[in-house]
Amino acid sequence: MEDLGQEFPGISFVRTSICLLLVSLSGLIAASFIPTDADWLFLLALICVMASTILFIRAWFRWRRANTWIIVDGSNVMHWKDGSPDLDTLKKVLETLKRAGFKPGVMFDANVGYKVEGHYMDDRKLSRALGLRSKQVMVAPKGTPADPLILQAARDSKARIVTNDRFRDWVDEFPDVLKADRLVKGGFRKDELWFSL
Repeated sequence: MEDLGQEFPGISFVRTSICLLLVSLSGLIAASFIPTDADWLFLLALICVMASTILFIRAWFRWRRANTWIIVDGSNVMHWKDGSPDLDTLKKVLETLKRAGFKPGVMFDANVGYKVEGHYMDDRKLSRALGLRSKQVMVAPKGTPADPLILQAARDSKARIVTNDRFRDWVDEFPDVLKADRLVKGGFRKDELWFSL
């Protein structure tokens, strides 16, 4: 989970590739109106259009893939089904998010292991239990609440947060992250999972 923010290329690269594509297309149009002894200019403009198109496509897909990250407040979500902590509830939520095209990163309070197994569980043990890669799971250090870590990760990566927590204690520090469109609420109604996506 530590490299979550590094996998988000900025949208500025997408904008730059769009500008290059527009300039190349303008050059191609201009070259088509120049007399025929300047065929090399037309060919050069055509190569620039093809190269900038490839750059744009790569930038777009990279940006789209990177923006599928979603942070899951594991300590909150594991209580969604009947109020008691259950990793199976969390697994169902994670499977649904993955099927929808999201790449979940899960963050927990340090006491999660005691709640579900009666002993401490670290990132590696929880990632195995959830069927995720270890970099997708983080357990907050003892004595540190997970909330500010979740909010900071969401700010750094511009990801949304799956939780029913309102983070009232952190509103002043993270007002940008706590907008309604960044928090994804959810739960179970008659054993059916729902999200406010």
